[in-house]
Amino acid sequence: MSTILVVDDDDQLRISFQKLLTEEGYTATGAASGEAGLESVRENLPDLVILDFQLPGINGLETFKAIHGIEPRLPVIMMTAYGTTETAIEATKMGAFDYVLKPFEVPDMLKLIRQGLEAGRFMRSPVDMNGAPGRTLNEALIGRSRAMQEVYKAIGRVAPTDATVLIRGESGTGKELVARAIYQHSMRQNRPFLVINCVAIPDTLLESELFGYEKGAFTGAVHRRVGKIEQAHGGTVFLDEIGDMPFSLQSKMLRLLQEKSIERLGGRDTIPTDVRIIAATNRDLEKAIRDGRFREDLYYRLKVVTVWLPPLSGRAGDIPLLSEYFLARYAAEEGMDNPGITERAGALLTGYPWPGNVRELSNVIRKALIFNRGAPLFPEDIALAVSEKGSPGGGPEAENLEDVIRQLVRRELSARADENLFDTCMDQFAKVLISEALNLTSGNRSRAARLLGLSRPTLHSRIEKYKIELHTSVKGQKK
Repeated sequence: MSTILVVDDDDQLRISFQKLLTEEGYTATGAASGEAGLESVRENLPDLVILDFQLPGINGLETFKAIHGIEPRLPVIMMTAYGTTETAIEATKMGAFDYVLKPFEVPDMLKLIRQGLEAGRFMRSPVDMNGAPGRTLNEALIGRSRAMQEVYKAIGRVAPTDATVLIRGESGTGKELVARAIYQHSMRQNRPFLVINCVAIPDTLLESELFGYEKGAFTGAVHRRVGKIEQAHGGTVFLDEIGDMPFSLQSKMLRLLQEKSIERLGGRDTIPTDVRIIAATNRDLEKAIRDGRFREDLYYRLKVVTVWLPPLSGRAGDIPLLSEYFLARYAAEEGMDNPGITERAGALLTGYPWPGNVRELSNVIRKALIFNRGAPLFPEDIALAVSEKGSPGGGPEAENLEDVIRQLVRRELSARADENLFDTCMDQFAKVLISEALNLTSGNRSRAARLLGLSRPTLHSRIEKYKIELHTSVKGQKK
């Protein structure tokens, strides 16, 4: 549960704000002055601070500077009246996460709080490289394959430099973790780390989000706004899914990389910037260049250093390590004992192609753990967790399965003309399906029935109908 400190001398506003945050599931504390706020930060470091500018004693700006000195990666959201906007902008340039004008809209403030907490977690939660299962429950890059060893080496070599980095790989391979690891091992690790997802923000808002805007730049721009690039001065900006950045913005990004400067939307002043850019994409940028959707000059500016992340299917030997890590981590998060994974379940995990890569494996392990209620994970538990988003639901795996079945059906139709061909084929298919389910569950009929979506009596009658015999190795298992 995240802890939020509200520093404001307006008792009514502060108490109401604390109540609202508590109702939203946060732990909220308050302070009526800058001095009290600093004492609270020193005694019990919160996850985020909401700080008013107009305070008795030391003002908000001085309080922010002191908080920044205690923990520079602690996100601070400033609250300000319209007349102190320029001071708020100055604080933002110094490292404040953002600022809001009083009075503010509650939904907008709650959204900003969520963003600030996420940014703080990114900056302060360590990413272990090659963390061993059982020795770390932090977010980690797991793997001992040769491909992952090359990733670790690349991170170690590029992190201490200021070089621009382009991280490439399929969706779900862990590109954000690599970006955070580079940041946390860099010389900018005590400065801001801001994440911009170029897909999640509408094209019409992305420019102002990145570069800010001047008063009057468009309808509703009632004051100057600092963009994320300026907010991250001295730090790092991670541009996720940069392959989807609108073509119209790419020239501005090129200028940032070439000249280390930007212009706010609606402004003419050139603003020097000092940020390191780390970008990531799962797109084929070379094809995008040929299609005229991505600037070639920006491409070469971004790929000063390229880190390639392999798909999980290309490092199947790492799947057991990843499975153990996710199981231990999620069991700890859920307050459960680690139930372990049976050998057959581990084999099933290793043999699955994982089109969603590490993210899909993570989700499947967590889902199986929750629904299995602390018992060891069996193959059918994994199969059920996979089936919710895997081949039975559609996509490439389903298409491949359908193709295989179609070929078998065509062969039977060409070779036979029995009157009961339909019933015969359906019975053959049902017999194979039930036999494989029983083998997968080591002969446990209750588990097999659950896997097939049948009642236990129905399964029993089908076993007798098709005269299915269990293999010797599973006859002794509980039925």
